[in-house]
Amino acid sequence: AYNIHVNGVLHCRVRYSQLLGLHEQLRKEYGANVVPAFPPKKIFTLTPAEVEQRREQLEKYMQAVRQDPTLGGSETFNSFLRKAQQETQQIPTEEVVLEVLLSNGQKVKVNILTSDQTEDVLEAVASKLDLPDDLVGYFSLFLVRETKDGAFSFVRKLQEFELPYVSVTSLHNPEFRIILRKSYWDSAYDDDVMEHRVGLNLLYAQTVSDIEHGWIVVNKEQHRQLKSLQEKVSKKEFIRLAQTLKYYGYLKFDPCVTDFPEKGCHVVVSAGNNELNFQVRLPNEQIKEGSFKVTRMRCWRVTSSVPMSNGPSGSSPGKSEVKLELAFEYLMSKDRLQWVTITSPQAIMLSICLQSMVDELMVKKSGGSIRKMFRRRVNGALRRSDSQQAVKSPPLLDSPDASREPVAKLSNKLTSVSLRGISHSSSANDVGANDFHGNYAFEGIGDEDL
Repeated sequence: AYNIHVNGVLHCRVRYSQLLGLHEQLRKEYGANVVPAFPPKKIFTLTPAEVEQRREQLEKYMQAVRQDPTLGGSETFNSFLRKAQQETQQIPTEEVVLEVLLSNGQKVKVNILTSDQTEDVLEAVASKLDLPDDLVGYFSLFLVRETKDGAFSFVRKLQEFELPYVSVTSLHNPEFRIILRKSYWDSAYDDDVMEHRVGLNLLYAQTVSDIEHGWIVVNKEQHRQLKSLQEKVSKKEFIRLAQTLKYYGYLKFDPCVTDFPEKGCHVVVSAGNNELNFQVRLPNEQIKEGSFKVTRMRCWRVTSSVPMSNGPSGSSPGKSEVKLELAFEYLMSKDRLQWVTITSPQAIMLSICLQSMVDELMVKKSGGSIRKMFRRRVNGALRRSDSQQAVKSPPLLDSPDASREPVAKLSNKLTSVSLRGISHSSSANDVGANDFHGNYAFEGIGDEDL
């Protein structure tokens, strides 16, 4: 059997025969010319070297499928991973009550099936809150870890190939929770959300929470004005004032390490306003702040070292033993590109933020509206349109009996972007071009943007 990891945590365990069955189903539905080649069957027992070779081939196969917008977003592929997740965690299909948090700490209890996917759970929460259908697409469910001070550390946005109940319960740790938050970056969309009472309340609760946790920077005078608006229960005015403040609409990440401007600097990264903001503590204890615009990132990649374990299945799954890095190539000046690396357990979440910023920019650039990014009802089932596809974090495979620590790579669907010359970059630990997230938003950059 092969372990498939998502974000460094065991998602499911599958056999070669099950993956072959998935491959044959995809071929039948989409044709042999669309589906990547599958590692061939062998008549004789595999040697340890052949087992490792097959694991690498299967990993490449799964990543290739996941990168393809048609295959990776297909119900066949996603339902395969959901079913495998449920079987691996041995959670039978039954009715359960799932607790979803709102930003203000309020708990929403929804009756769902253990086999309900992310879309179903989001729909159930929206229904319980009376959030209208056309606003559901503005929100997402996030897996978070509650910290001792009551704040949240973001693990990831829940994806379409997982079952939220299984994802959170299989971690066997009450610190892991599911929270509902807005999932867009441009604060202009707040207007749509504020049109409805429930949307306004959700946005207000999130804004108050972000201010309380110090994510949004407020001076004394602004604090006094906000308090006054809060006392008057002027929610729209409160949000309007908050929109003018520093870091409004940003997601703040846990302190981590970066190699910019020099190796080993401690940094607090925030994502928002189409940028990554760095607050860096230099070795001389001086704090410097700067921002990296997503439009000036030529590409990025996430690399992950997954330590091998021969221990019992699911042993200490919540431990962040996995070393994750996000590296992006940035246009520092007109003719100078430089790699910047962030080492953080939240690297995948950072990558998902970058990808969703690019997706949102591209929807606007093409003249599309965010309304198009909403779910559409097809034959009674809810489907999200392709323009709102989250970054495809492909599954990672490891062979349970391997002795080495492989570097497992994550890539995404934007493989059609021309990335020639990337492999000649000066990055010391360079890997093949297939491991990169190309950035469509970078291609339109002009001299005036510099």
